[in-house]
Amino acid sequence: METLLSEIRQLRHDLQTAAIAARRAQIVIYRLHEQTQAVDRASEIFENSKTALAQMQEQREYQAAQIKRFEEMKDQAENEQQRAQFESTIARFKDQLEAWEQQEQDLRLKVSAQEADLRDEKAKQERLEQQLDQLDHDLEETAASEK
Repeated sequence: METLLSEIRQLRHDLQTAAIAARRAQIVIYRLHEQTQAVDRASEIFENSKTALAQMQEQREYQAAQIKRFEEMKDQAENEQQRAQFESTIARFKDQLEAWEQQEQDLRLKVSAQEADLRDEKAKQERLEQQLDQLDHDLEETAASEK
C-alpha cells in the first residue's frame, strides 16, 4: 500500500512538472513568434531604408554628372546670355546636390541605427530559441531519467 501511495505521489509530481514545463514552452513559443514578427518588421524597415539610400546615391551621382555636363556646355557657350543661363542652372543644381548630400548623410545614420535595431531583435530571437532548446533538452532528460 505504501509503495502504491509513493508511486501515486511520484506520478502527481511528474504530471505537475510536465504541466509546468508545457506552460513554459507555450510561453516561450508565443514570445518567439512575437519576436520573429519583430525581426521581420525591423528587417523590412532596414531593407526599405537601404533601398532609399541607394536611390539617393544614384540621384546624387546623376546630379553631379549633370553639373559636369552643364559646365562643359557653359564653356562652349557662344554668348554671355547662354553662359549666364548655364551658370544659373549649375548653381541651382549645386544647391540641390548639397541638400541631397545632407539628406543622404541623415539617411546613412538612420540606416545604421536600423541595422543596430535589427541586430538587437535577432539577438533577442536567438535567446528565445536557446530557451526553447533548453526546455526541450530538460524535457528529454526528465523523460530519460524516468525510464
